[in-house]
Amino acid sequence: MKKSILLSILAVAITTFSYAQPQGGGGMMMQRRTPAERVATVHQKLDSAFKLEAARLAMIDTALTVLYKKQDARMMEIRDAMMNGGERPDPEALREEMQKYNTAQEEILKAVLTAEQFTIWKEQIVPSMRPPRPNGGGGGGNWRGGNR
Repeated sequence: MKKSILLSILAVAITTFSYAQPQGGGGMMMQRRTPAERVATVHQKLDSAFKLEAARLAMIDTALTVLYKKQDARMMEIRDAMMNGGERPDPEALREEMQKYNTAQEEILKAVLTAEQFTIWKEQIVPSMRPPRPNGGGGGGNWRGGNR
């Protein structure tokens, strides 16, 4: 009897602790994917949605790899500066800088995709690639889903 109670408590404890651990192997912050992983995701989405020729996909892969490496290098500069006692960058300036990278990605894709394909990419595929926001996101309105 004691053995079964002890096993039950142990099973509950193991289950509780396994759910308490963050998923994805990294604390509270999401682990940033490498440029190669990000390129592979875009490649897969483009290939499955549009069945592009290998040469067009290779052009996109090369251009995005360069762009993502520049973006990661800049983010590392910012992190290093903060870790070495520097100030936290202005959020608005950082947002504008990141928007430049997003615009560059769009320009790369516009150069290879047709107008119709780019519209599908922007309106359907990009939103599906965004990670879900924790706790329902930070959008406006009230928690019931409507405005008063």
